[in-house]
Amino acid sequence: MRPVSEYIKMTLAVLMVLASSGMCVLRLMKVQVVNTETYNHTENVQNVYTQKIPATRGEIVDAKQVPLVGNHVAYAVVIDKKNFPSDNSQSNAILLQLAEILDEYGVEWADTLPVSKMSPYGFLKSAGEEKLSKMKQKIGVNDYATASNCMDVLCDIYGISNDYKPRQKRIIAGIRYTMLDDDFSMSNQFRLAQGLNLESVTKISELSFQLQGVSIQQIAEREIFVGDVIPHELGTTGPIYAENADEYLAKGYDLDATVGISGIEKAMEGELQGNDGIRTMTFENGVAVSDEITDPVQAGHTVQLTIDSDFQRGLQEILDNFLDDFHYINTSYDDEGYILDCGAIVVLDAQTGAVLGEVTAPTYDLTLYSENYSELVEERGNPLFNRATMGLYRPGSTFKTITATAGLNEGIVTGDTTFYCGGIYHYVDTDFHCTGIHNSIAVARALRVSCNSYFYELARRLTIDKLVEYADYYGIGQSTGLETRDAVGYMATPEKYREIGLEWTVGSVLQAGIGNGDTMVTPLQLACVANTIANEGIRYQPYLVDSVWDYGMNECIRKTEPTITAVIPEKEEGVYDYVENGMIQASGNGFPAKYSLTNLGYDVAIKTGTPQVSNRVQDSVFIGYAPADDPKIAFAGIVEGGEYSKYMIRSILKLYEEIYGDMT
Repeated sequence: MRPVSEYIKMTLAVLMVLASSGMCVLRLMKVQVVNTETYNHTENVQNVYTQKIPATRGEIVDAKQVPLVGNHVAYAVVIDKKNFPSDNSQSNAILLQLAEILDEYGVEWADTLPVSKMSPYGFLKSAGEEKLSKMKQKIGVNDYATASNCMDVLCDIYGISNDYKPRQKRIIAGIRYTMLDDDFSMSNQFRLAQGLNLESVTKISELSFQLQGVSIQQIAEREIFVGDVIPHELGTTGPIYAENADEYLAKGYDLDATVGISGIEKAMEGELQGNDGIRTMTFENGVAVSDEITDPVQAGHTVQLTIDSDFQRGLQEILDNFLDDFHYINTSYDDEGYILDCGAIVVLDAQTGAVLGEVTAPTYDLTLYSENYSELVEERGNPLFNRATMGLYRPGSTFKTITATAGLNEGIVTGDTTFYCGGIYHYVDTDFHCTGIHNSIAVARALRVSCNSYFYELARRLTIDKLVEYADYYGIGQSTGLETRDAVGYMATPEKYREIGLEWTVGSVLQAGIGNGDTMVTPLQLACVANTIANEGIRYQPYLVDSVWDYGMNECIRKTEPTITAVIPEKEEGVYDYVENGMIQASGNGFPAKYSLTNLGYDVAIKTGTPQVSNRVQDSVFIGYAPADDPKIAFAGIVEGGEYSKYMIRSILKLYEEIYGDMT
């Protein structure tokens, strides 16, 4: 039997083992449970934020690289959440201080809160239900909340102290809501104001040590450098409209982006916009550890046009002067009986189709577009309307060149085939009148004297189907493909007449053959007709964009190459010899000496027309090209309700020689 002392020793040993085990368990529990929070705090918590760096929009320059539209450096006040105090009392004080500085120097700041600026508060009438509903939803109030309720909630959310005066509270609340509305975050800086004057820039810069998270940034603002050169074609920029939002979102745009709205700005949006850069900021446990540009900004490309500013201005002057000088014969009136001076001229490079000049009257200055928009909309003659590319007119006798082409090429007539003109052309039971009595007449002379009888007979033999076929070759009733869009127009056909509610009679084909039916074309299309004749049946696509360059114009990215859009198949030889001969002869018809085309040192090929128009006596139209034996330019023009538009041709040719050099 063991002594009692031995049992005591064994018992103590067991107790010591149990105690030791308990200590281990407690230690393990402390490590696994009690100290878990401590260990979690020592782990690295990393957050990465990105910010967009807006790209500078590309410039638009003329043929000589003179900037027409570009950018100027402006200053903006920007708030960056990275350094902006999280404490509301501090950040509110900064916002108020900024607003007071801006107010002192007459600079407006961003405020989208649809609440009146003064107490008692009310909702702005101009806000609209959608904007009010959006605001109430963002700040978390009921639909029936009043403006005062909304102000109280904003003051509560952002800790706007009652120590501030009502006006100061409204200023802070307005900026706070605008920051919320603009999704101010680590990834999205807030632009409080832009277009700062130097005085406000200096003041804010001097106080930068007090204004945490606030900086002055240089930004590029769009500027029209030259407003009197093709304003309709340069176009405008603006915000993304709601109806286009999905389209731009699919292309990767932010909804607050500025985009091209019209003209070259819209047509060349993909080149002008550029690619935004990315700023990446990394934080570990709330401390910034890196801040770098991970995707560099790529400025938009520069678009160079085919237009020479000096030639364009000269062309506008020619048109305006003509309208002034021949005002007394103008018969174009608006609905209230006021005389209108309206017209257009288009000049193409005959060898490429490039648009060298395109003017319309009346016109406007693009630099004044925004401030004068309401007046321009109401102004007589509609200066915002580009008659050169969008105006639709009857071609009149200029269409006879198309009828002549069809007749000669189809073998309906030869250059020597004659028809008799006795001043009256009788068809079925109707008499159609000619411009004179021309006796037996062939195609060249018929073009020279614009003999209706000859072309009535030729149109009858061709039938409307052949007239339509050749009108298609020349581009009538089709878009020319110009980058900035143009009116399509249409050819007079039985189908079209039914569509527009007119009756197609047995004599309609005759009127179609002389351009006095309801065929409608643009001056640009007429210039393309002239250019197709100049190139003996080859139709070139007109274009305004000569080339695309990098932003500094150090490297040409692409050059526009001439594009052939149609070729009239040659069925008979010498077709264009006869057409051209008749047009050269027409250049000697009835010109006073000061407008003469016969003493220039080269031949000019032209065709004129005076189509009848329902709301005015007639229009005056011309087409042509020069020199006839080696065409350099093709042109077309129209004067609404006037006469003698052909008197502008000599001035156009002389202007070309002045800008581009001798024709010969």
